[in-house]
Amino acid sequence: MNISEIRAALDAVEIPRSTRTLGGEKAVQQVEARSDGLHIRLQFGFPVAHIGQELAERVQTALTPLTGSTPVHLGIDVIIGTHKVQPGVATIKGVKNIIAIASGKGGVGKSTTTANLAAAMSRMGARVGVLDADLYGPSQPTMLGVADGKPSQENQKLVPVQAEGGIQVMSIGFLVDTDQAVVWRGPMLSQALQQLLFQSEWDDVDYLFIDLPPGTGDIQLTLSQRIPVTGSVVVTTPQDIALIDARKAVDMFQKVNIPIFGVLENMSVHICSNCGHAEAVFGSDGGKNLAAKLGVPLLGQLPLSLPVREAMDNGTAFAMQQAQPAIAGIYTEAAWQIALAVADKGKDFSGRFPRIVVE
Repeated sequence: MNISEIRAALDAVEIPRSTRTLGGEKAVQQVEARSDGLHIRLQFGFPVAHIGQELAERVQTALTPLTGSTPVHLGIDVIIGTHKVQPGVATIKGVKNIIAIASGKGGVGKSTTTANLAAAMSRMGARVGVLDADLYGPSQPTMLGVADGKPSQENQKLVPVQAEGGIQVMSIGFLVDTDQAVVWRGPMLSQALQQLLFQSEWDDVDYLFIDLPPGTGDIQLTLSQRIPVTGSVVVTTPQDIALIDARKAVDMFQKVNIPIFGVLENMSVHICSNCGHAEAVFGSDGGKNLAAKLGVPLLGQLPLSLPVREAMDNGTAFAMQQAQPAIAGIYTEAAWQIALAVADKGKDFSGRFPRIVVE
């Protein structure tokens, strides 16, 4: 059995749902012939649970001409690293990568998108957190099914509430009466956001999704100046007025050097639950055209869907994604593209260097 030929065959295997190869990702860590067969260990910097079976089949197909009936034992490791953020902003203990989910205006489904991206990423095998930064209208506790939860305290820090799939959730909705209006000025909002983020005991989160309020105000400014953001996703509907505001969100991220991983078009088409007729209620391809103009990926086009709305009201994102594979597939593909974009960024090694104090 020629190990070098086996390695070459493995390097040429394409990773499912991408144009990448095992060789290009330097994924092949070990190839060893033992008495019980061929042992192979792969390692990735992004979650692969959703493609694990297909990947194993591709590896088997590639190796069969070389190994014949020899048993192949495949092991897969996922080690997600911390990647670079804005210059001068330190990373947060317990959080590797932060993805901001933004929109220029309200009502485009940004919070729904955040909850479902988090659920999809968790189903892909990642450790996920959600920070509800929409302090005027915190909805993540309801959408993720933990509206009755309360953070505990540990080492003078708040421990995020655990939602289904192990998603760690922190929201002002846990700490204030959600029936009462939050009447705060900008500085108080910024301080509250920082406390929710920095004074929470995050537990080894690979991807923390921040559900931002609509617009480009104080919260967004705090995010860009003091919070280590790996990248952002802009949510819009196809209608012209939403696209105008989405461009403002894009412009804000560009000005503060936060990369845009892509545009996600929500409510792209309405499908009648009775007859199946599809109608572009809010216009068509607005998000697609915006992404093309910006030169960033279109992460997906999501339908205006009754099951999604019901799942968000009932806090059953995981059950909905299991019952609606077509919709789940769109969210999973978007999460997959985000994970790949994060992996492509440079690693952050600042935590390895000693802190230098000038006295």
